[in-house]
Amino acid sequence: MAADQRLQALEAFDGTKAGVKGLVDAGVTAVPPIFHHQPDHRHRHFTVPVIDLSSVMSSNRAALVAQVRAAAETVGFFQVVNHGVPEAAMSAILAAVRSFIEEPVEAKAPYYTRDSGRRVRYQSNFDLFTSPAANWRDSLFMEMAPEPPAPEEIPAACRAAAPEYAGLVQQRLGRTLLELFSEALGLRRGCLEEEHGCLDGLSVAGHYYPACPEPHLTLGTTCHSDCNFFTVLLQDGVGGLQVLVDGEDRKESAWADVPPVAGALVVNVGDFLQLMSNDRFKSVEHRVVANTVGPRVSVACFFRTHRAASSARVLAPIVTNGDGEGARYRSTTMEELVRQHYMVKGLHGTSVLDHFRL
Repeated sequence: MAADQRLQALEAFDGTKAGVKGLVDAGVTAVPPIFHHQPDHRHRHFTVPVIDLSSVMSSNRAALVAQVRAAAETVGFFQVVNHGVPEAAMSAILAAVRSFIEEPVEAKAPYYTRDSGRRVRYQSNFDLFTSPAANWRDSLFMEMAPEPPAPEEIPAACRAAAPEYAGLVQQRLGRTLLELFSEALGLRRGCLEEEHGCLDGLSVAGHYYPACPEPHLTLGTTCHSDCNFFTVLLQDGVGGLQVLVDGEDRKESAWADVPPVAGALVVNVGDFLQLMSNDRFKSVEHRVVANTVGPRVSVACFFRTHRAASSARVLAPIVTNGDGEGARYRSTTMEELVRQHYMVKGLHGTSVLDHFRL
C-alpha cells in the first residue's frame, strides 16, 4: 500500500471513532491492509511459573522470595494466585471494560481522543499513525494514581469498578510484589517502594480484542517490552498472550503461550526494573495473537511514575556487594527512557535498554 493511500485509510478508520469493534459490527470478512503484520510463527512449549502468594506472611517467605527471584531472573514473567485481589473485583472490571467497548459509537465518542494529556482516553491503537501496522484491538486508558480522575471523567460503565480494582491491585498486590522484588535483590523489604517510588504511579488499560476473520494476517498486540517498573495483567479465559523465551541453547528464541489460569494475575518485569536491577531481572518481549473467537478482554495495571515527576525521577542501577561488578547502565530519567522506548518500538531485535548500556 502506497504511503498516501495508507494515511488515507488510517484517517478514515480513526475518523469513525468506532475502532476495530466497529469493523466487526460492520461485518468485515477480511482484515484491512493497515492491520497486516509480518508473520512470525516461532513457537515452543514453556511453562510460565505460577506462584502462590499465600505464604507471604509465613515462615516460608524465604522460599517464596526464591521463586520470585528465579522467575524474574529467567523469563521475567510469572502468574500469581492467592494474591489478595478478590475475584469479584476482577470479574467486575472485566465486565465493565467489555460493557463500555460494546456501547454504541455515539456513547463512546466523547471519550475517543489522541490527546495524551487526558487522564481517561478511549482509542484504537495509541500509535496508529506511527506504527508499521495497526493492532486488532481497542483500548480504554485510565491514569489512576497518584491523582485519580474525577468520577465524571470515567465512563459510567467503569466508574465504580475501575477505581476499586486499581486501588486493590496497587495497595495489596503491588506493595507485596515490590517487597518480594526488593528482597530478591538483597535489599530491605520496603526499598523499591519507599526509596525509589515504584508504587507511586498506576495506569490501567482495558483492552478489547474482537474476534478476527483472518487472525494469521494480524496481531492483537505487537511484540514489545513494557516501559515501566512492572505490569499486573488480568486476562479472561480466551487466551492469546505469548512471551518470547530462549530455546534450550539460549540462542533460538520462540513464542510461548501464557495460558489463562483461573483466579490468577500475570506479572511481568518492565524495562525500568531491569535497569534498576542491573540486569538481574529480565524485561522480556511479549505479544497477543489475534483469534477467531472473542472478544478477548484484559486489564493491565502499569506501575510507572507519570507526567511531571517522570522528568525529574532518575533511574539508576542498584549495585550491591554481591553483584561482583559495577553498573551496566548509565543513569537516566524516566522521561528519557520512555522517549527512547517509542523510538525503537516495533524494531525486532532492538531493546530500548541498549541505548543506556555502558
